[in-house]
Amino acid sequence: MKLKLSFLFALLFINFTNAQESISVKGSAPFPATKTYTFICEKYAYTGEIDVQIAKTDKGGILKLTITTANNQAKIAGGVYVDLTNGDVIACTDKNVKESADGTTTSYYYFTPAEWQKLRKTDIYAVRFIIAGGPNNLGSQTGHFTAYNRMNYFSTAFDKSKKTFDTAKEISTL
Repeated sequence: MKLKLSFLFALLFINFTNAQESISVKGSAPFPATKTYTFICEKYAYTGEIDVQIAKTDKGGILKLTITTANNQAKIAGGVYVDLTNGDVIACTDKNVKESADGTTTSYYYFTPAEWQKLRKTDIYAVRFIIAGGPNNLGSQTGHFTAYNRMNYFSTAFDKSKKTFDTAKEISTL
């Protein structure tokens, strides 16, 4: 009986550790990360969504933003603001770490240790970002956008289910 219980515990532990996601920035070692959240961005008419993922590093953390664009010239550019539910704002400067492939563009931003502590205690409310592109982008939407921490576009007053992601809880477990 002890052998079966030990085997079951080991199997569950292996599955749990393999289920954790990771982020690797341009050939660096992988960092443990949260799952990918799909935030709602109503003003971005092309898809209306942006993928947000957060990883823990030795010196703080990494914010990974991925969005689908109409062409490869459109990029997430400039600074990003991460709004927290308690009203705090984390300003992330652009370090020009970007990737583009298969109609998506990805940008990485870095958190200081103090900012990481804020993220561990308070959920993310929204992420504000800029999409910039070349002068010949007839098909790409460019400008300033805000992506909100919401699971669905619509809900009713009678829907009592959770409507946002628990970002602080997942970040604190990293």
